[in-house]
Amino acid sequence: MKAFKYVIYREGKYYVSQCLNADIASCGDTIQEAIDNLKDAVELYFRNEPKKKLSAFHDIGETLIGEAKICA
Repeated sequence: MKAFKYVIYREGKYYVSQCLNADIASCGDTIQEAIDNLKDAVELYFRNEPKKKLSAFHDIGETLIGEAKICA
């Protein structure tokens, strides 16, 4: 069993959930639905060819989410 970290943000009327350990994302109408859908997506991703795909899983330590402004 592996634990993964994720971030959730709102895009339009949906919540987008993105796994930080692997390039996997999902979405939902609610925060909980976005989390549940991401969990399902991560499990399905690693279920197919687990040895090959587990090498794509990056362990992540302490996590901080920030926001900065740029001139664009």
